[in-house]
Amino acid sequence: MPLEIERKFLVNGNFHPFITSTTYVMQGYLSSVPERTVRIRIKDDKAFITIKGKNNQSGVSRYEWEKEIPAEEARELMLLCEPGIIEKKRHVIPNSSFFFEVDEFMGDNSGLIIAEIELPTEDTLFEKPSWLGEEVTGDVRFYNSFLSKNPYAKWKLSKL
Repeated sequence: MPLEIERKFLVNGNFHPFITSTTYVMQGYLSSVPERTVRIRIKDDKAFITIKGKNNQSGVSRYEWEKEIPAEEARELMLLCEPGIIEKKRHVIPNSSFFFEVDEFMGDNSGLIIAEIELPTEDTLFEKPSWLGEEVTGDVRFYNSFLSKNPYAKWKLSKL
């Protein structure tokens, strides 16, 4: 089973000049328990079902299986998802031989911006751009599955 190795950061600066592409993403969860999330995602005109396992101790790695499915099936499956559909704009920003996916959340999660970078190994070094803020890798509050049930708009400042 493929392993996802990903680091997450809050965004503190202006990243917009570096964007090379943007897609609209809508996603819901058939299961959002941390041990196994089952996600339905629609990205523009493509759709996917994804199963993710629990993170390792560092919070950087977890098992992930993903398969493209017809968009019409994804729309039907969205009706079966738990309450709390996530909507966001996903921006791609190149970073040396990698790239950041910067999620600009909408709806009840509006105001939250998270940058993610997928890496080949947990100890891979990468350039950190000036707009990158605090690392939140492994912090469950910033998992999309958590945000679907606990939207950013309802957080108290003391929780940050």
